[in-house]
Amino acid sequence: MYLYVDKREQLIRVPDVLIEMFGTPSHLMDMPITGKRKLARVDVEKMLADIAEKGFYLQMPPPKEDYLLDLFPNRPETGVR
Repeated sequence: MYLYVDKREQLIRVPDVLIEMFGTPSHLMDMPITGKRKLARVDVEKMLADIAEKGFYLQMPPPKEDYLLDLFPNRPETGVR
């Protein structure tokens, strides 16, 4: 998970509850972002709007693919996984 914040404000507007759930933050990188920039799995315009409104944007990891879990739904129990 990634937490995007404004470099000038840093974590000032991030709620304490989120900081506690997120754990000890570590700085990853500084990145100039404009509405024209594209990022993987992030709507940049929504990210910029959330940072302006709330002071942060939290990017969650993509959901796990469940389709692989059903390959052997009727597998006999052997105790081996």
